[in-house]
Amino acid sequence: MKKRIEVCLGEGAIAIGTLAFEAKGNRKVAAFSYNESWLSNPDKFELSPDLPLVPGYQYRSNKVLGQSAFFDCFADVEPDGWGRMIIKRDYAKQRKASQEKNVSSELLNDFDYLLWISDFSRVGAIRFRDDSGVFQRPSEGKNDIPQIIKLPHLLSATKAIEENRETAKDLAFLRGNGTSLGGMRPKCSIIDTDGTLAIGKFSSVKDMRSIVHGEVLALNLARAAGINAAKARVVDSEGVPVAVISRFDRVNNKRLMYLSARSLMSAIPGEQYTYVQIAETIRKYSCQAASDLKELYQRMVFNILINNIDDHLNNHGFLYNGRGQWKMSPAFDINPFPDKERTLKTWISEDAGEDASLSEAGKVAPLFGLSSADASDIFNKQKDVISGWKSMAREIGMSAVDVEAYAPSFNL
Repeated sequence: MKKRIEVCLGEGAIAIGTLAFEAKGNRKVAAFSYNESWLSNPDKFELSPDLPLVPGYQYRSNKVLGQSAFFDCFADVEPDGWGRMIIKRDYAKQRKASQEKNVSSELLNDFDYLLWISDFSRVGAIRFRDDSGVFQRPSEGKNDIPQIIKLPHLLSATKAIEENRETAKDLAFLRGNGTSLGGMRPKCSIIDTDGTLAIGKFSSVKDMRSIVHGEVLALNLARAAGINAAKARVVDSEGVPVAVISRFDRVNNKRLMYLSARSLMSAIPGEQYTYVQIAETIRKYSCQAASDLKELYQRMVFNILINNIDDHLNNHGFLYNGRGQWKMSPAFDINPFPDKERTLKTWISEDAGEDASLSEAGKVAPLFGLSSADASDIFNKQKDVISGWKSMAREIGMSAVDVEAYAPSFNL
């Protein structure tokens, strides 16, 4: 089962190395080697801290429970839970019809999942090219990213999948267009009305309130509070709301190299991390440390105030800025949780523990380069913006029932 693929970067498809993978039972081993041409390139940089710029193969195995078999930069572009489920079901149907379509009867492994995502929509700047020069899993030689006008079809397909009644046609709409951002929520990469790449996030049949409206509300409130958050809006698709969120890893169709905070910190699955530790990482890698530290602090405070309990390290990200330096990406996946205890997945500090309070946030302000007065100004500005959440909720079409359901998150 040994496989290998050429790794490239950006629209210019700069060849930078080779990724190899082997699976024997539960043992999975990945290996990566930088090309000599990349190691001599004046613009070279390490893909992630666990892949230093050295010649020869470097090896990685999944020794820690829950850890990807791949190096961190590649783990960031693996399909998320939803994308993985789509791939699994799509392949299962192809296996069932393998006699007619000559599809391999082998089960998919981690390497297959990694390559199944569309080259066009894959997060960041990393690309994979096979021996024949193909940049994505072959799909009749065409770009499959659906236009926003196809939302009704996408909604129908995702609902069918959640209800376990999907057809091959349903899977074809979603094939390869899952993302690495967002867990098990139904979603699909789409082409927005202006021709740019975006993510369409859909309601789930399991939802008890409109998560679509909740996320767009949170992102818009964050922007109003001075946070650099992804642009988001609610689009009505035949009476069904869809969250359309712009992809921040594309600028004028240029692919930007992306790493999650988890990857930049070389975080170990299962261990507890803090905002103070993210701040230390910013000081080490950021090209604009002072502004990024303030930005991170603002996001931490905002997550406390709206009760976003899903602020894990994969939901914080960085974009490459050249010269081995990074800067914080726009905020994404911010959601109010009105039915959960007020807490944070990423602690404020080790001393604070699970206490997600402004009091604890105030104590660590100096570690973010901020004074007590700076912290107080941030608290007051965000409270002022968030206090008007009902008006913004109505502007994006949230129902009165959902406004009432979300109220506990904004009880300042």
